[in-house]
Amino acid sequence: MRNEKEIIDLIKNVAANDERIRAVLLNGSRAQPHYITDRFSDFDIMFIVHAISSFLADHSWIDIFGERLVMQMPDDMTVPCAGKKDDSRFSYVMLFKDYNRIDLTIFSLDKIDSFKPESLTLVLSDKDGLFNELPAASNADYLIGKPVQKEFTDCCNEFWWVCTYVVKGLWRGEITYAKDMMEQPVRTMFFTMLAWYAAIKHGYPIAPGKSGKYLPTHFDHLYWNNLMATYPNAEPTEIRAALFLMIELFRDAAKNVAAHLDFTYNAEEDNNVSHYLREVIEMPG
Repeated sequence: MRNEKEIIDLIKNVAANDERIRAVLLNGSRAQPHYITDRFSDFDIMFIVHAISSFLADHSWIDIFGERLVMQMPDDMTVPCAGKKDDSRFSYVMLFKDYNRIDLTIFSLDKIDSFKPESLTLVLSDKDGLFNELPAASNADYLIGKPVQKEFTDCCNEFWWVCTYVVKGLWRGEITYAKDMMEQPVRTMFFTMLAWYAAIKHGYPIAPGKSGKYLPTHFDHLYWNNLMATYPNAEPTEIRAALFLMIELFRDAAKNVAAHLDFTYNAEEDNNVSHYLREVIEMPG
């Protein structure tokens, strides 16, 4: 397996030998100071380029990065997860047979005025001094700060609203729908509130990480075990139990956040929806 230096040197050499590539940026976790990487840490790379269409005319130029196990070109895909098309950029997501992964985005120099670098960005090459004023890399873009009342209220409202979808799905016997509602909109609001709760416990700001992956460092072992119990299997009774445990943890976190920040917590909304959820679960099919 190629090590980090070998991959970075390869990327820099590709840019050095191609006049169309005017700058190379390293984004994400590998740009974070003191971040401990592992073999699965991606190399998030951006090339700022002249004549972007010349790269797209023949995609074989990326073969220089190594023998691929699998790859995607999200901007050339039609599946829903591909995202919105943007003619200023094009991405190659490549997993190589030595298990290294490079997520390479080429960005058109013509659109540089609209380009906003991520806070976690290191300059690997800059032939024209485009990024002379770039601040030192930091995780500022990923930090959770203090919410305002409106954000807090909206989070609570969305959480309670989509909880009703879960029990509706269970009552209908639509297990995949119930699971999807619970693991997408409900859990998104759940993790948002937990991040705010962790922040008031440990001091703002914090970086909870994607899908709350860094939250274990902010909660004790018992609390984390309860959180893990909110991930049910596909049995309706397990989903119901997990939903109500999630509600209990959300309510506790929300009330703590509200008390700490002198926010108003909508207890009536909580009571109304909680009553509705119990009634629907007990309702004959």
